[in-house]
Amino acid sequence: MSKSPYDVLVVGSGAAGLTAALTAASDGASVLMLTKGHAPDSSSWHAQGGIAGAIGDDDTAALHAVDTERAGRELCRSSAVRVLTEEGPERVHELMSMGVPFDPELNLEGGHSRRRVSSVNGAATGWAVTSLLGIRAAAMDSISTREATNVLGLWVADGRCLGALTPDGPIAARTTVLAMGGAAALWSRSTNPEGQIGDAIAIGFAAGAAVADLEFMQFHPTVLAGSRLLLTEALRGDGATLLDASGERFVEELAPRDEVSRAIVAIGGAFLDLRSMDRVRFPGLMAEIEKAGFDPATQPIPVSPAAHYTIGGIVTDLDGRTDLAGLYAAGECAATGVHGANRLASNSLLECLVFGRRAALAALGEAAAWTHRAAEAAPRLAQQLQAPTSPAVRVASPELCEQVWRQAGVIRDPALLAQLAASPDPVASLVARFALARLESRGVHYRIDAPTTNPAFEGHFVLRPGGDLTLEHWT
Repeated sequence: MSKSPYDVLVVGSGAAGLTAALTAASDGASVLMLTKGHAPDSSSWHAQGGIAGAIGDDDTAALHAVDTERAGRELCRSSAVRVLTEEGPERVHELMSMGVPFDPELNLEGGHSRRRVSSVNGAATGWAVTSLLGIRAAAMDSISTREATNVLGLWVADGRCLGALTPDGPIAARTTVLAMGGAAALWSRSTNPEGQIGDAIAIGFAAGAAVADLEFMQFHPTVLAGSRLLLTEALRGDGATLLDASGERFVEELAPRDEVSRAIVAIGGAFLDLRSMDRVRFPGLMAEIEKAGFDPATQPIPVSPAAHYTIGGIVTDLDGRTDLAGLYAAGECAATGVHGANRLASNSLLECLVFGRRAALAALGEAAAWTHRAAEAAPRLAQQLQAPTSPAVRVASPELCEQVWRQAGVIRDPALLAQLAASPDPVASLVARFALARLESRGVHYRIDAPTTNPAFEGHFVLRPGGDLTLEHWT
């Protein structure tokens, strides 16, 4: 067990976790960052397209908000959208001032009415941003980092989170920020690193935090067939086209991702034609395609959808607070309602920057008020929470991932969802339970027995431990 509590414990080392750690440390807090893998294992590291933000001369935060809410299918939490789009430009400009080498031209991606996506080398944005933030974190004496450390659960007593449980014992913290990414690797076909199986959702719910919107998994439509290589939406924004087996266009390339994904599934697969576009803008991605055995200059590339982004997660307010005192969540593992039923392209890294910062600021305020109590409680609780009593490491087997893909994929059958709801895996079961409750099709959630949107479901399904699913309206 840590001898004295950290001011802020940050679990996760992607963009949200790094932003939270840097924000807290810059204000003088002692910070420990934990990650179960290494820096390249985060989804942020692999994020390609860029960061949306209204920084163009022809753009405004209000226009960005309109596009975000339109993509979210009448389900976005308006207050969260305002925070994201109004604070977003400042967060992007901060990265510029830090030295992130953004491309000179903004990209256009699906669902956006303006070119507003800042990218690095066309498709290396996540790597560039997280690398720079990681270097800055490593240079700060007040930030400690432990890699290859599983968080098995949260340390809870008297209705408060006091830190985390690890195989090496409890770690005490005045406040804890979960920034562990999403659950997309729980689907066998995914763009995410293998470890992204919804651990934050599992441990947060087990500790007493509410979860919401878990029926909404966004599938990215253009992932290289047979691989995890995402072919960024910016390619289509620069003129790449989607073709069927006959070489004919069959869908509007820049339609929202849910529409494009279903169109591809309906015809059994598609090809992304890059031959007529300026491929020089995406050097790294072109090299990856060639490494996979395809020549983008001479042949269309086979693509199909893959699970990409978890829209639901642990319920938080606009400052990352959860139902559990002392516990915060930010980034992909949090459910603020900002994405509604379908995330607008490139709002994910922006979400990490905006809400990671807000969560850290709120955690700092709570930590200051908790200076002594956690330290006093730690020795007593350590006797109750010895390492051998910690939960086991959660593992997603290939068989489970294939089951989740088959039973909770792009197009869903309620009979198959009912089978998945009986899964012993807590996150797989929760996904199915939420999907069964939403008896309609909206955004990324599509049911064959209810293929249209039902106004009666214009709300967020929320589940609190020990309770039933309820439909809530967030403003």
